[in-house]
Amino acid sequence: MYTMMQVCRETNMTYQALKYYCNEGLIPNVKRDGNNRRIFDERDIKWIKDLVCLKKCGMSIQEMKDYLALCL
Repeated sequence: MYTMMQVCRETNMTYQALKYYCNEGLIPNVKRDGNNRRIFDERDIKWIKDLVCLKKCGMSIQEMKDYLALCL
């Protein structure tokens, strides 16, 4: 399991951006530890890297939400 900061380092994403993506529902089923902090697994990291790629390709947050809906 990975903390927010570890995921940020792994994905080259800012802490604020990762938190925003979580709050917007772009990362489904984020787990929390005993202190209510978000924790991520390898599958989450793969998905976040995909989101970073989609963002770099010019996809908006809403378009990413639509894409997520198709994937689930």
